[in-house]
Amino acid sequence: MTLQIMELCVILQVKRIMMKKFLIWGACTILLLSGCANEFNRVYKTTNNDYKYEYAKESFANGKYNRATLLLQDVVTVMKGSENGQECLYMLAMSCYNNKDYETAAQYFKKYYTSYPKGTYAEMASFYTGQSLYMSTPEPRLDQTPTMQAIAAFQEYLDLFPEATLKDVAHDRLYELQDKLVDKELYSAKLYYDLGSYFGNCTNGGSNLEACIITAQNAIKDFPFSRKREEFAVLVMKSKFELAQQSVEARRLDRYRDAEDECYGFLNEYPDSQHRKTAEKYIEQCKKYTKNAIDS
Repeated sequence: MTLQIMELCVILQVKRIMMKKFLIWGACTILLLSGCANEFNRVYKTTNNDYKYEYAKESFANGKYNRATLLLQDVVTVMKGSENGQECLYMLAMSCYNNKDYETAAQYFKKYYTSYPKGTYAEMASFYTGQSLYMSTPEPRLDQTPTMQAIAAFQEYLDLFPEATLKDVAHDRLYELQDKLVDKELYSAKLYYDLGSYFGNCTNGGSNLEACIITAQNAIKDFPFSRKREEFAVLVMKSKFELAQQSVEARRLDRYRDAEDECYGFLNEYPDSQHRKTAEKYIEQCKKYTKNAIDS
């Protein structure tokens, strides 16, 4: 037998051994999973709620939140009023949270602290109501109703527990959520500004530039300390100037004056703004028009 043939025989023998081990390991895994599944099914179908609850606690401790959720949902009503009632409901809420089912988690957390306002987990349940809603908030371009709900939940948490353990985290979340609302308004204002003289969406009168002005001014009023306050002010200034340019002759003088006043107000509030030259250019053009209008 040549050396090459001997080497080939050894390689084939090793492969057969490895394949045999792999098949044995695979069979054991299947049996184990099958056994676990059968065990869970037996527990789920049992009428012994105490045993089912203890199995759910073990599943939760081992990070098997899907199993814990199914079992706890099955016993939570039965456990209400018992010594395990509070723990069962809170654990169910946490299982949903860890499963990233944030909407359901928020409902269970809220149910906990409304059912047990003096309960062991009341403070954490109140916090996690807001946290669950916070985790499910959409990106700023979309409807921000969930963001408003999260803000309300965190504010309620701070009102109920003024010395709360996680009050600093709640404050940080409130700032983040408020920024999301600001971004939503900024996107809307910019969209109106970019649409400019397009009238296809102005079915109720007015114009896109007027809508931009109103949206931006409301945002400045609603969020006076926002870091994006200047961006809104720039949109107001630009929109007022362009609105004056596009106005019919009967309204142009008043709008140029309004635009000029807006530019001066902008320079007073943001003297070092990178948009200073734009404001000064607008003022010059406004003055030129108003002077010509008066002289004529």
